[in-house]
Amino acid sequence: MKKPESRTRRNFIKQSTLAGSALIFPVNRLTESLLEIKNDVPQHLNVHLFSKHLQFLDYNDMSEAAAEMGFSGLDLTVRPEGHVLPHRVLEDLPMAVEAMKKYGLNPMLMTTNVIDVENKEHSSVLETASKSGFSHYRTAWLSYPENREIAESQAIYGQQLKELEVLNKQLGLIGCYQNHAGNHVGAPIWDLPPILQATKNVNIGCQYDIRHAVVEGGSCWELGLRLIRPFIKSIVIKDFKWGTVNGQWKPINTPLGEGMVDFGRYFSLLKKYGINVPVSLHLEYGLGGAEHGAKEITIDKKEVFAQMKKDLTFLQEAWQRAE
Repeated sequence: MKKPESRTRRNFIKQSTLAGSALIFPVNRLTESLLEIKNDVPQHLNVHLFSKHLQFLDYNDMSEAAAEMGFSGLDLTVRPEGHVLPHRVLEDLPMAVEAMKKYGLNPMLMTTNVIDVENKEHSSVLETASKSGFSHYRTAWLSYPENREIAESQAIYGQQLKELEVLNKQLGLIGCYQNHAGNHVGAPIWDLPPILQATKNVNIGCQYDIRHAVVEGGSCWELGLRLIRPFIKSIVIKDFKWGTVNGQWKPINTPLGEGMVDFGRYFSLLKKYGINVPVSLHLEYGLGGAEHGAKEITIDKKEVFAQMKKDLTFLQEAWQRAE
């Protein structure tokens, strides 16, 4: 009598486990994650320069500089202390776009503090961006309050992004949540899919940052990439290495190719997975203040431009070499 009961119990556990897995990863998403490998990746990347690093220039000069360096566009900062201030988006965003188009830079990417559909300033930024031709934007970051369980926060944020996706769809935009190292939602990568699965994964997704993924994931960053790849809508490129600062170990930002990010392996995986999304280049290492978005820099702007061009060249060559 015990054996049939044991088999029944085992069957129940097996079925329950499969049912639980279905809740975590719906069948259509699982199929997309494991089976759909595309081969439409470009041979040459269209790279957008993060405009944070050109905030010592006005709209015209930053657009001219980006075009001359060979960038396809700008990832425009539309946020507090950015190139376009949110409360002036109606007046200033069209001006920035006009300058960009003058030098052949079509508006596509922007970085914002948008996260709440009920916030009138946030919705105004998105509405204006839509009218100006943008297609992708980075959202604000979220955090896990200490007085609330992480799973509860994930459910709340899933609903919040679901509501944001509805507005994005109406406006023809794609919102991208960046995985940022530290105590942020999405820093471990593994916590993002349960949140993003609340959405339709069309007008909302992840802005995958390889630098932050390696900081938090170490040598297992490839597993995180496999997990998050169905949700990736844009990517950020930058590099770092571990070092000591005032006696403490910290990630230190570096030019591309001088840090710990294995771009050869990373780009090979992007090609393998058929990830063809907008690319934003960040330069977070010492550039006379330009790395922090300074309005005035302490080195000649030509030095800044030369380093930007160097990183862009490294990026394009590493992409072409990757198999």
